Amino acid sequence: MDNKSENKKGSKTDLNFFFIKLFSISVAIVLIINFLFNTILADRLDRIDKILSFGDKNSRFETRDKIRSELTQSLDKENVIDEQDKILLYKLYLKIRKEFKDLDKSKL
Repeated sequence: MDNKSENKKGSKTDLNFFFIKLFSISVAIVLIINFLFNTILADRLDRIDKILSFGDKNSRFETRDKIRSELTQSLDKENVIDEQDKILLYKLYLKIRKEFKDLDKSKL
């Protein structure tokens, strides 16, 4: 009879130990998912929400004001474009100009 009572106590403690493990693993998984979501996806979701909120009038005004302030700051600088960017843009301009010269005027 002692064997049966010991088996019941042993199975209860094993079951309790199993549920404690299950609970702690579940909490750990939830914490890991929460951490990954906050570090990886939250910034991207904020950007997507910002893009989708252009239907809101206030959002458009805020974006317009930010663009204006950035343009004002760039105009206050001596050089708006870096030297490397100027070179790239000039090369692109030359290439586009050449392509327009080679354009077949009869297709217009």
